[in-house]
This record gives sequence, structure tokens and C-alpha cells, in this order.
Amino acid sequence: MTIKYSPDHQWIELNGQVGTVGITQHAQEALGDVVFVELPKVGNTYAAKDAAAVVESVKAAADVYMPAHGEVIEVNEALLTDPSLANSDPQGAGWFFRIKLDNPAELDALMDEASYASFVG
Repeated sequence: MTIKYSPDHQWIELNGQVGTVGITQHAQEALGDVVFVELPKVGNTYAAKDAAAVVESVKAAADVYMPAHGEVIEVNEALLTDPSLANSDPQGAGWFFRIKLDNPAELDALMDEASYASFVG
């Protein structure tokens, strides 16, 4: 499995043509306590960089962007009842949605872990 990071502080873990998307540790720290999450509908198709979800915290609201073109095939229902999972385990139980990618090569434009760590300083 490969994990890539966007400049918008989302991560995607690729497993074949399916990607699991969430916000990074850096993003959840900047947002503070997450109190609400709006997830996309299963079956919706988005282009890369489209806003697909919303995360709201005590400090701000932020869009969660699609890392590549694809169709939402699953959402994290647990996040709807316990949005704090985005804080306590942002790159695990706090994932947002899964997509079937039209072209996994689109992820080549994103950062690897070392590049993202350098990006956030």
C-alpha cells in the first residue's frame, strides 16, 4: 500500500484502484477539536481537487478535497457519530471516505511522506 499527501493536508492510502482518504495529523492539529463532519454520498463522482466533504471544528470549517478523479464507494459512518475520531486517529479510524480511482497514476503528482513532512516543516 502507498500513502500520498496533498498540499491541502489530505492523505490517501492506495490499495489497488481503491483509495482511502482522510485529513493529516497536521490538519487535525490546526483545526482543533472536530465537532462535525459532512461526508459525500456513495456513488458520487468527483474530479481531482473537487471539495467532497467538510470537516468543522471549534476553530474553523474546512473542505476535504478529492486527491484524484474517482467515485465514492464507501464513507466512514463511525465518523458521523463520533467526529472526534478525526482528532484521535486521523490516519486510521478517522478516515473519511474510500474512492475507486479512474486513474491511480494521478496520485503521482502528490507528495510522499518525506516530502509532506518537509512541506509542513
